[in-house]
Amino acid sequence: MPKHTFAKSLTLGATAAAAIALVAAAPATAETEVSEPDSFTSAYTVMATPDAVINNDGDVTPGEPGSMGQFDFRINSDLNIICYDITLTGVTGEYESPAKTATHIHEAAEGQAGPPRIAFPNPTDNGDGTRTSSGCLEGPFTTGLNSDAGTDTGEGFTLKQIEANPAGFTGDSHTADFKAGVVRGQLVQVPVGGVDTGAGGAAAAGGLDATTLGFLGLGGLAVVGAAGLAVARRARAAGQ
Repeated sequence: MPKHTFAKSLTLGATAAAAIALVAAAPATAETEVSEPDSFTSAYTVMATPDAVINNDGDVTPGEPGSMGQFDFRINSDLNIICYDITLTGVTGEYESPAKTATHIHEAAEGQAGPPRIAFPNPTDNGDGTRTSSGCLEGPFTTGLNSDAGTDTGEGFTLKQIEANPAGFTGDSHTADFKAGVVRGQLVQVPVGGVDTGAGGAAAAGGLDATTLGFLGLGGLAVVGAAGLAVARRARAAGQ
C-alpha cells in the first residue's frame, strides 16, 4: 500500500474512533425529541402570568408586566413522552437560567419554590413578538441543574409523578431581566378527546371533540390549546 494511502487510512480511522468516543460520552440520560405518540394518558394547560412568579425563597417576585404564557402539555406516561405547545406574549429580552434552557416544568405547588424537572426548548420569536415552541420529548429527563445531593434535578423523574399530583407542578420561563421568572402558572388537568384523562383513561391524539367541548362549556375555551394546538401543529407540518 502506498505510504500516503496508508497514512490517509490511519487518519480516517482515528477520526472514526474519535466520533465513536464522542457518541459514547454523550449523556445516556438526556431526553430526546420524538414523534407524537398515537395516544395520551393525560393533558394539562397552564395560564402563566407575571404576578404568580416567586423566587427561591418563596417570596412573590413579579415577572415582566404585560407578559403572558400558555403552556399546553399532552402526556403518555406509559412511554414517558410529553408533547408541548408553548406560547409567550409580551416577553422581551434574552432567556437566562442556570439550567440548560430557561423554560421549565418545576415540581412546585402554588406559591412555593421547587426544582425544575423538565427543561423545554425556549420559545422563539415568530416575527410579531410572539414566542412559540412545539414538540415532544421522551425521558429520562435532564435539566442541567444539580440538586443539593449533586444529581441532576431531572434524574429519576417520570411523567407519572405529574399525573399523580398535577397541582404540585408549575410551568415557567426565565429571562435575564426576570431571573426568578418572567411568567409562571400551575398545571390544570383537562380532558382530551372526550376522555377524562389521568383517571385511568387514554385519549387518542387528534384534539378535543364535540363531547369534550360540551362538557367544558364556555369556560373551557381557555383550555382548547391542550389538544387544539397539537392539531394546528400537525396541520402546519402537513402544509410544509
